[in-house]
Amino acid sequence: MSQPQPGHEPIRLIVLFGGQSAEHDVSCTSAAHVLAAVDPDRYVIEAIGVTRSGEMVRAEKAQALLEAGQRPDPSGELAPLVPEGPRIELSAEVMPVAAPASAARPAGDTAAMRTVVLPLLHGPMGEDGTVQGLLELSDVAYVGAGVLGSAVAMDKAMAKTVLDAHGIAQTRWLGVPERDVADDPGAVVTRIVDSLGLPCFVKPANMGSSVGVSKASTTDEVLAALHKALRYDEMLVVEEAVVAREIELSVMGNDEVMVSVPGEIVPGADFYDYEDKYLTGSAELIIPAELPPEVAADLQSRAVEAYRALRVEGMARADFLYEDGGRGPLLNELNTIPGFTPISMYPKLWEASGLAYGDLIDRLVDLAIERHDRRSAKRTTDRS
Repeated sequence: MSQPQPGHEPIRLIVLFGGQSAEHDVSCTSAAHVLAAVDPDRYVIEAIGVTRSGEMVRAEKAQALLEAGQRPDPSGELAPLVPEGPRIELSAEVMPVAAPASAARPAGDTAAMRTVVLPLLHGPMGEDGTVQGLLELSDVAYVGAGVLGSAVAMDKAMAKTVLDAHGIAQTRWLGVPERDVADDPGAVVTRIVDSLGLPCFVKPANMGSSVGVSKASTTDEVLAALHKALRYDEMLVVEEAVVAREIELSVMGNDEVMVSVPGEIVPGADFYDYEDKYLTGSAELIIPAELPPEVAADLQSRAVEAYRALRVEGMARADFLYEDGGRGPLLNELNTIPGFTPISMYPKLWEASGLAYGDLIDRLVDLAIERHDRRSAKRTTDRS
């Protein structure tokens, strides 16, 4: 286990990666680059993996590389981490070492160090409030949104309902539960076409990285897209297709919120799909996006508004569709655990805004500690 240099206040940083969702591989790639970039002078770093079946394990191979001081250049090609090793109970790992910020921490004593968990679990069973709930019960600081913000932002249908209530502009959409498709698929297809027109996008409500997403241009394609998306979730979201620019902004903060410069994605495929995001890298990323200053400022303001409406803290990536000459910015979604791969927009946007990759991780850890300390001061009972 790597040890911080003398004179530094050490933090035990647990990087949690893998997971049971279809985005398992994305998480493993993100974790490899985070572990390569974190400052060994500030952190005692531990890697804990979640297998595809949901077992939590100590990632021995990743840990061995860290202990041997093998920290590759995060800008280079890194093999994804593999969640293999002895099985552990996460709550047992973090609860005994969660200590208040004022606690004395003898050098080299991990049991006395402040623990922060960095969840890099994209998608369901990790980004949706489930792991966040476990960490809340364990009374440990963790990076990213809390239980409520994670759950609401993850469920696209619920997030869109909340955003509509706040008057935040979005594309036209419909929520489609699985039971409706099972009862009368033809009626569902007719409702979609009549309400949204063709083409349209069909998505699982609880998934990310464009997994399970289809663009449908005919009624037959709509039906096929519904069945494809139902492999991933029992609630679906169908959205109108628009001719728009894809603009993303990185957001960070708790009470005080910072927003990056906007960036634009020009997809290499018909739309910005999984392969474009993580495999081929054929999408063109324009950072900063070529926008008038007043439009960039408006996007930043809307990103903060959505961030607060969904009760997000820590971090998120705000994705917009910008109709140039039309309705203007339309919020697509907030992603509360965005990718941290070399071609991921979240760290690239912060880098363009003056915050380097390693410094970004430090800032997120500090925000996790600040929120944990603030929330710990609130009572959960009337007893004195």
